[in-house]
Amino acid sequence: MRILILGGTTEASALAARLVGRSGFRPLLSLAGRTSDPRPMPIPTRIGGFGSVEGLARFLRDEQIEAVVDATHPFAAMMSRNAAEACAKAGVPLLALRRPPWTQQEGDRWIGVPSMEAAVGALGEAPCRVFLTIGRLELPHFADAPQHTYLVRTIEPVDDALPVPNVIAIRDRAPFDEAAERALMERERVEVLVTKNSGGAATYPKIAAARALGLPVIVVARPAMPRGIEEVTTADAALDWLERHHARAP
Repeated sequence: MRILILGGTTEASALAARLVGRSGFRPLLSLAGRTSDPRPMPIPTRIGGFGSVEGLARFLRDEQIEAVVDATHPFAAMMSRNAAEACAKAGVPLLALRRPPWTQQEGDRWIGVPSMEAAVGALGEAPCRVFLTIGRLELPHFADAPQHTYLVRTIEPVDDALPVPNVIAIRDRAPFDEAAERALMERERVEVLVTKNSGGAATYPKIAAARALGLPVIVVARPAMPRGIEEVTTADAALDWLERHHARAP
């Protein structure tokens, strides 16, 4: 069974690892290419986009893909929409593998917002020290609030993505540790954390650290996903789905 995994997440990596050497499966992992130095994967990997919905549908047909698992980031809404449309055109079954979102715990001071633009507005007018953990592509939104000092943590270099006077850039990659996150926030005198509700354990320590320090956290809600797509939350559940489809294949 020829499988395409649309990846870039911890869950995609976990599913890839479970498929290694498994009889009857020929998996291919596709990465968008936004990270210049992705971790090596244990299955064949392609890097780059498909150009369009039609481009992805054509790839599915040309490569004789029999099932697709969308294990992209919960905020990769466009890719998820494209996958849904392309799979419908090509007649290929699609599963969404999505980690559960974080939920507010006792002691959290969350400010929920629907978008990155709303997150900028939620910072207010008074200058403060902001810890941005939102990815490089979202940084330009915060140029609309140049009065703040931004501590920015990304995998890729920030470069000119946030053209404001006061930017402290850190390049680092999850997983993170709660004690280290708390020490970082204390050292940099962080007053508010801004994050996407990505879910998962690898980056949750910043949420726990903010809770321990009593800091407000501006939490950007996930975008809506395509309707009608079966969804699971673990790599094991995705593997079960693939095995069921494999068993039904002619």
